[in-house]
Amino acid sequence: QVQLVESGGGLVQAGGSLRLSCTDSRRSSSSYSMGWFRQAPGKEREFVAGISWNIGNTRYAESVEGRFTISRDNAKTTVYLQMDSLKPEDTAVYYCAAKKYAPVRSMALLEPMDYWGQGTQVTVSS
Repeated sequence: QVQLVESGGGLVQAGGSLRLSCTDSRRSSSSYSMGWFRQAPGKEREFVAGISWNIGNTRYAESVEGRFTISRDNAKTTVYLQMDSLKPEDTAVYYCAAKKYAPVRSMALLEPMDYWGQGTQVTVSS
């Protein structure tokens, strides 16, 4: 079973950077594709970025393309989201999630994920 714990959120000024981390505390996520999602107040949860379980294909939402980078460590126990050139509209609770053997496009289509983290708040001030 996978247990996801996010960290790295906080308050940053517009134009700044943050790096989010999501660690599988049970070290069992090597067969899982990983994704980052976010939910702003009053809005639905949306896909941000995903990385595949096998060869590391990545996919991004248009709104973050070129500013955010998803990666994972070689042991596949931690996935990162490097967020640069942050904007106030990036303010949201960010969640990581895992889905076994999933193609990255399934996450972009908001298909159900197997496991979710508890979320970490990112606030970008103008």
